[in-house]
Amino acid sequence: MDDKGSLAAYLGRDDLTFSPVEVSPNLYAMAMNTEDSLREYIRLFLRVPVLGSLTPLARIFDFVANAAPAVKEILAVGKLCYEVRERHYDIVIVDSEASGHFVAQVSAPDALATLVRIGIVADQTKWMSNLLHDPEVSTVLAVVTPEEMPVVETIELRDRLATATPIDFAGVLVNRMPAALVDAELLATVAPTSGHLATSVQVGEWLSERRSNAELHARRLADALELGNVETIAEAPAGTHSPERITDHLVGEMRRILDEHA
Repeated sequence: MDDKGSLAAYLGRDDLTFSPVEVSPNLYAMAMNTEDSLREYIRLFLRVPVLGSLTPLARIFDFVANAAPAVKEILAVGKLCYEVRERHYDIVIVDSEASGHFVAQVSAPDALATLVRIGIVADQTKWMSNLLHDPEVSTVLAVVTPEEMPVVETIELRDRLATATPIDFAGVLVNRMPAALVDAELLATVAPTSGHLATSVQVGEWLSERRSNAELHARRLADALELGNVETIAEAPAGTHSPERITDHLVGEMRRILDEHA
């Protein structure tokens, strides 16, 4: 939804466009674009052919969008709801924008429905709301890194969702969870005897403390959301400078120096 290129890079592509592309067998990906979404909406629902640039129409749209809340958001969430309604895919997974923007998007049909109660706009927002409010169709899965600010924002997200819309909140995934990479017993037995070893011990202690802090944040999140536990995704090795490789080097250095002083 907030196309910065990270998903395209993860999928091994230069970029993603509004037109879905098959990135793996039976897996398609696209990037949201408001102007293309407006173009598609006009073609599908207003039955008006759109040729060339939408610049003049887009300017009018911007004027209306600034005057009426939820208009821009309705195009984004409407595209997703349309794909679900038409059953073009078995499942639609949305990599959403930041939590504040996301709440505005999923609550957009309800917000617009309070302004327009009859006519084509009212009809369009109603079926979107029906899809979003059905827990068998739509749900929210928060993805959070185990740090103080993201945890606070995730707790607030659940509360704002409950206030703004009855959309289901499925749970939380803790992403980039630091692995327990350093042997705590080894650190406890190491007595720094040289500059190199002292530096290695300090880095090892920092990595161990980083893991402990991440576990505290994950437990805080589980307690706040009244979950027995939260699912975690460990940090993946991504090249020669991954935490795993760095730690392997440090631990190997500790053991080598200890052997030399034995």
